[in-house]
Amino acid sequence: MPSNIASALVFIVNAVSSLYLLVLLLRFWLPWLRADFRNPLAQGILKLTSPVIIPVRRLVPSFGRLDTATILVAFVLQCLALLLILLILGASANFSTIAISALAKLVLLSVNLFMFAIFIRIVLSWIAPGQYNPATAIITTLTEPLLAPVRRIIPPLGGFDISPIFVIIALGALTRLLMGFNRLGL
Repeated sequence: MPSNIASALVFIVNAVSSLYLLVLLLRFWLPWLRADFRNPLAQGILKLTSPVIIPVRRLVPSFGRLDTATILVAFVLQCLALLLILLILGASANFSTIAISALAKLVLLSVNLFMFAIFIRIVLSWIAPGQYNPATAIITTLTEPLLAPVRRIIPPLGGFDISPIFVIIALGALTRLLMGFNRLGL
């Protein structure tokens, strides 16, 4: 297969799988962060993921707020996406390498989810400060547990909250640390 076609197919597989995995990771993180599931956006996340999660949940129970079924489905989907990419590229890898890379990619995707949520929260604070809508409620739920501890150490300076800068630096460092665990480099 020509490299440009393979590259396009790899991009499509990565994009589609990452989008659905982001929704699955949101489903995983929202209960941990005590999100309001009456929120229409949270309801949409549940509707998108329930057809896959509910059957698995019958076999794999949750442990408290730890949604093991969602993590298992996300892990399996990430492994399948990596296998498909390897197939497209004509490469191979053993199961342990794929599993470690899938786990690393899921953690990286979670870190990126939090980082993007912080960026969106920053932009929203400039454009529409103090306004409420379902998206801002979810973004606040995602970011506040990360920002609040830093805000206690470094209070707002002259009305400017600089805690997002330090959290983004920490998440960026974590991203670079985790990239070393992606053995496949995909």
